[in-house]
Amino acid sequence: MTKYESNVKQVHYPQSSIFAKLADLTNLEAIKERAADPAFAEQLRASGQVPEDKIDKIAEMAAKLEFTQDSITIPDTPLGPIALRIVERDEPKCVKFAVEGAPVAANLWVQLLPTSPYESKMKCTVGADLNFFIKQMAKKPLQEGVEKLADMLAMIPYGF
Repeated sequence: MTKYESNVKQVHYPQSSIFAKLADLTNLEAIKERAADPAFAEQLRASGQVPEDKIDKIAEMAAKLEFTQDSITIPDTPLGPIALRIVERDEPKCVKFAVEGAPVAANLWVQLLPTSPYESKMKCTVGADLNFFIKQMAKKPLQEGVEKLADMLAMIPYGF
């Protein structure tokens, strides 16, 4: 299994709040509402980080996401439904996920470490079971993807 790690991100919330939100994935359902907000699309355009032709696709995909306490599912991909399912909760330090329905075995760890009573550090690690040829092609996109995922998770408001 090849591992791709994000840089450590500073999050301005206590470790326990971050863990509580990530350990129950229904807490992330607000992603659907945010992606549907026209102001979010304008924010993406202004950032320049997302190509113009992808902005509407992000909103469409977010609208289709299905959330349960233990999983987030994208129901209609070309490969069929793909889910990210929680497989382990190590309160308050780590939430481990497995990818289901993808052609490649993969997992995700979100690790949390307190830096003060009100701030934490976060790091994401993706592990993927890739053959030699795929590994060479996927290295850069997977590294960029885990970094963007960590950035996104660091921006979530973890206050309840």
